[in-house]
Amino acid sequence: MAKIANIFKELYSWDNLYNAYREAAREKWFRDDVARFTANLEENLIQLQNELIWHTYRVGRYREFYVYEPKKRLIMALQFRDRVVQWAIYRQINHIFDKQFIYDSYGCRVGKGTHRAADRLQYWMRAVDRKPGEWYYLKLDISKYFYRVDHRTLMDILLRKIDDEDLLWLLRTIINCEHTAFGLPLGLNPDQCDKADRLMEVGMPIGNLTSQLFANIYLNELDQYAKHELRLRYYVRYMDDVIILHPDKKYLHEVKDRIETFLNEELRLHLNDKTAIHKTKAGIEFVGFRIFPTHRKYKKKSLRKLTKRLQYVAKEYAAGNMELDKVNATVQSYYGAMQHFNSYGLRRKLSETVVFQRTSPESEGSDNAQN
Repeated sequence: MAKIANIFKELYSWDNLYNAYREAAREKWFRDDVARFTANLEENLIQLQNELIWHTYRVGRYREFYVYEPKKRLIMALQFRDRVVQWAIYRQINHIFDKQFIYDSYGCRVGKGTHRAADRLQYWMRAVDRKPGEWYYLKLDISKYFYRVDHRTLMDILLRKIDDEDLLWLLRTIINCEHTAFGLPLGLNPDQCDKADRLMEVGMPIGNLTSQLFANIYLNELDQYAKHELRLRYYVRYMDDVIILHPDKKYLHEVKDRIETFLNEELRLHLNDKTAIHKTKAGIEFVGFRIFPTHRKYKKKSLRKLTKRLQYVAKEYAAGNMELDKVNATVQSYYGAMQHFNSYGLRRKLSETVVFQRTSPESEGSDNAQN
């Protein structure tokens, strides 16, 4: 595929920056930083445009916080003006790179996602379940993926695909941020590593729009190796989680060793101890589900979180701290998610145990709700 070239002018064009601003602000118009930027929109966009043209743009300071779903992660949030730049980049190059990705890569791609990934794997499991003999799966899990992406290797990949020095300057500015270290030493979790001990030469901030794109570009190297060198048919990836199906357990061990060598030597990545080989009939944990040929279940840990969240919403509603429309939106969201796995028993249990009813003195009978 031809290299990406002569695209930087489109990136900093007024139309692209304005549309990038609208994307970055979507559903966030009420936030103070968005309102401040919007109050002087033309001036702010012109300033960004000039910084890009003259290569004076620098990434702003990150705001750091932790989230705990599905596991504890360190999130780094950019200032709004930087998110506009991220969207300006994404709008111009994401669709070009997306054409290079394999069909069965499902993370952070338009029209893909967790449910599509689960559907694809289950489709394959049904197909192989009808074949004679035992089938096995190899589950690959990359250790601290976002925190371990090697900057030099990522830039080498981008250099092979982009022939636009201005664009490469901007991507390099974001990847090699001069004031913030994103990387973790091997074996450490974010909360186990002091800020001063983070690494500058590896890692991407979880929370950046460009990080999602870079993550797919980086592991597309693995996808191409798996498809063209190893010629794996039943191969599916959602970000750093990979599932491979095959009837020969010994062969899967060989595949695991070859992929591990490729990751170590070509991408400077390592597999963690969740990597394993098991029989497909036992079910496969993938994208939040345990998937079988005939049905799928939510993981127990995810079920506990879902139940606790609904109990919390019911408690807040009873105390008068949450309005009915927000309660309804939350409940409908969770019940919509339940349509993607076998949840009849769970829905019945929740309807019996989680009741949405106001208990505060000022509540009225018409303001009651049950799921």
